[in-house]
Amino acid sequence: MERELIVSSSPHVKSEDGTRSIMLDVCIALAFPLGIAVFQFGARAAILSAVSVMFCVFFEYVYRKLMKKPNSVSDLSAVVTGLLLSFCIPASAPYWLPIVGAFFAIVIVKELFGGLGKNFMNPALAARAFLFSWPTIMVTWPVAGARLPLWGEMDVQTAATPLAALKHDLIPSESIQDLFLGQIGGSMGEMSAVVLLLGGFYLWVRGVITPRIPLSFIGTVAVLTYIFAPEGAVRWEFMLTHVLSGGLILGAVFMATDYATSPVTKRGQLLFGIGCGALTVFIRYFGSLPEGVCYAILIMNSCAWLLDKAGMPRRFGVPVFARKGGTGK
Repeated sequence: MERELIVSSSPHVKSEDGTRSIMLDVCIALAFPLGIAVFQFGARAAILSAVSVMFCVFFEYVYRKLMKKPNSVSDLSAVVTGLLLSFCIPASAPYWLPIVGAFFAIVIVKELFGGLGKNFMNPALAARAFLFSWPTIMVTWPVAGARLPLWGEMDVQTAATPLAALKHDLIPSESIQDLFLGQIGGSMGEMSAVVLLLGGFYLWVRGVITPRIPLSFIGTVAVLTYIFAPEGAVRWEFMLTHVLSGGLILGAVFMATDYATSPVTKRGQLLFGIGCGALTVFIRYFGSLPEGVCYAILIMNSCAWLLDKAGMPRRFGVPVFARKGGTGK
């Protein structure tokens, strides 16, 4: 009797690991930047993340229950989405903001397209783009080390991110060490480059991600910002500030590597990372907002299928421009 072969949607894993174990590893890696956010801003950062995770799980459970679909909460993908969503907002954001974002990420972007593996763009990043419907909230950054109140109005000192200075071709007041360790303003998950890199290293060691997309993404930004540094700037300092600022490392390591929304071929992944990096620099240089990582990844998510097609290995002996069913001559 022949065994039935079932081909499911991505992620496809060539090991005994399942979706749950992969998502658990991602949660462990995300615990590093979450710890920095709590250290810098206090318990409010932890509560915002908890609210985001809780409502992502809630909306996924309720939607699938109403649609009479199998319960998928146990795969932990909604938990990962909730954590990443909370990392995309300021620690001073009101508690209702991640709830709105969770609904958009889970119901609109993920479940209406069929659930895990069928969404064509990253749910957390799509929700971040949607939450810019409240731009004042999304660009109000408390200074590093501010002890935010759990309730009531935010009466804390705010500061511009280093990207705001770079937007005007200026080197920010923060040192490279401050950027590396997280002594800067910004979203909850983009504070410290070193802990984000540690989380990425953990995922690489565990075999959850490969370095192709993160390295090609970050490397492209580094090369372009070094080449096109403004006149009078120290090129390497300008380049490092771009690399260590904003959501570049967070996006390159944890979002651009999303299985469902990135290419699966090696060449396609390299092209994907290069495209993300080039678009990030283009938006940072010429866009109205100082940051471009979110929109760069979302644009490239839409091109993942094309990059996979371009990166598909050619069968031995088949000409490059051979017509389907023809000889290629």
